[in-house]
Amino acid sequence: MRKEILALVASAVALVTLVARAQVGAVDSDRPHSEHPPSVAAATHGAAGEQEKKQKYTCPMHPEVVTDHPGNCPKCGTKLVPMAEGEQSKSKHASHMSDLSGVASAKEDESHSMHQHQPSHAGHEMQMEMHSSINVADPMSREGSGTSWLPDSSPMYGRMFMFGDDMLMLHGAIFPRYTNVSTRRGDDRIDAPNWIMAMFSHPLGDNTQFGARLMMSLDPLTEGGRGYPLLFQSGESWDDQPLHDRQHPHDLFDELSMSLSQKFEHDLSAYFYFGYPGEPALGPPTFMHRPSAMDDPDAPLGHHWQDSTHVTFGVATLGAQWRNIKIEGSIFTGREPDEDRYDFDRPRFDSFSGRISWNPTQNLAFQVSYGYIKSPEALEPDLKRHRTTASVIYNLPLGHDSNWSNTFVWGQNHDTGEGKTQSFLIESNYQRGRNTVYLRWERVEKSGHELVLDPPDEPRIFPVSGYTTGYVRDLAHGNGLDIGLGTQFTINGYPDRLDRYYGDGLGYAFEFFLRIRPSLHSHGGQEHEEHVAGMEK
Repeated sequence: MRKEILALVASAVALVTLVARAQVGAVDSDRPHSEHPPSVAAATHGAAGEQEKKQKYTCPMHPEVVTDHPGNCPKCGTKLVPMAEGEQSKSKHASHMSDLSGVASAKEDESHSMHQHQPSHAGHEMQMEMHSSINVADPMSREGSGTSWLPDSSPMYGRMFMFGDDMLMLHGAIFPRYTNVSTRRGDDRIDAPNWIMAMFSHPLGDNTQFGARLMMSLDPLTEGGRGYPLLFQSGESWDDQPLHDRQHPHDLFDELSMSLSQKFEHDLSAYFYFGYPGEPALGPPTFMHRPSAMDDPDAPLGHHWQDSTHVTFGVATLGAQWRNIKIEGSIFTGREPDEDRYDFDRPRFDSFSGRISWNPTQNLAFQVSYGYIKSPEALEPDLKRHRTTASVIYNLPLGHDSNWSNTFVWGQNHDTGEGKTQSFLIESNYQRGRNTVYLRWERVEKSGHELVLDPPDEPRIFPVSGYTTGYVRDLAHGNGLDIGLGTQFTINGYPDRLDRYYGDGLGYAFEFFLRIRPSLHSHGGQEHEEHVAGMEK
């Protein structure tokens, strides 16, 4: 217990220190746009008309900075980009109008704000957005785990830095906690699930971008080899024995990837992604990257039916995108990570997958996918798995610092000798200021073999379920680092035939935790959220 507490404290200090250092020199993303009386703009419109015909330049991160010559932004040092001709005529901040203090009409201010936050595919308009590190044609808010998509309106918790034209975004979370799980197969312990991630992008031209990502976890230290107690969870092994009723720890290195993307004309773009480790095009965004799940410290019971391939040692993905529709295919290593959580496993590239994603609106993200996974478990080398998934993510911004996110996931495994088993998951997360309430309901069909039951029950399929509700109150909020105090309670359902293994009492679990993560990144966030909420209404 003493080692667990020391590891927990060390990991928490590491995350807090990294985020605290990250704040130094961070981009001031909350700087408001200037507002000016419309009468002044009207009086000076004629005098400025000839000047505005000249090419103007602006900062992608600070659109209020406008000059009539190329150079670097005086606020953040980012290279200035050319403004579109139509936008120049509406500019309200031209530097050559310094004697008029950059005045513009209220109507132009509204038009500029709408222009900045609505989806667009013209060259300069895309420059005005924060790009995904995977595809230069996507906004950063769309970027999920691997190459998956979130709704464009999704909140981003992290710290961003600009180094000239280069962008670096840091994410992460740690959950120091106490967990108590009932039934004969339950356990209680102190631990701290955690992860930290860095996303980097570098433009290679007006329409080409190089991206890189690194994701790490200190789970090997804070969770140990057996992982944490979680009733009816299954998958992977420890000491050459299959794990059951526990969630395995993640590897020290969960993603080390690079990507190259190109934007073409007619709303078309393409990209190549390689990870060692990385995530193939299979399933929805991994649970810890979904806004509907990021406040819940536990993995879903259907993790190995839906998104367990998010740590794959060897994956290559090629994707093509037209507007808001994307088709992608991957080849990858089917074997899940081995028990040595600090090494890099041997790449095999013996499996494949395909996925279609569609974001019809700012607030919706759909995906369907199929994958063939060869020999996923080391203890069952002859196993072949066919996985099919479908998901819907709906995110609704409700104004400044308020958001509601929901996810539905269906996943099916078709295993050698076992047949088809299904999983269903519904998540919901409502956040308003310092307060967050979240729910998770799931039902998974697991075999007696998967749950490590006695031989007579091994071939049987058992439907198990979990009903979770939780609440987090932020003690520190919106100042670079959010520290929340939370609790959650879970009730588990299972057939009577499992009483001999779990007991005939109520299956339940409760926990108390701290949730530590970077604050909401809100560059243009308030205007964007209010716009989307207004469109929904």
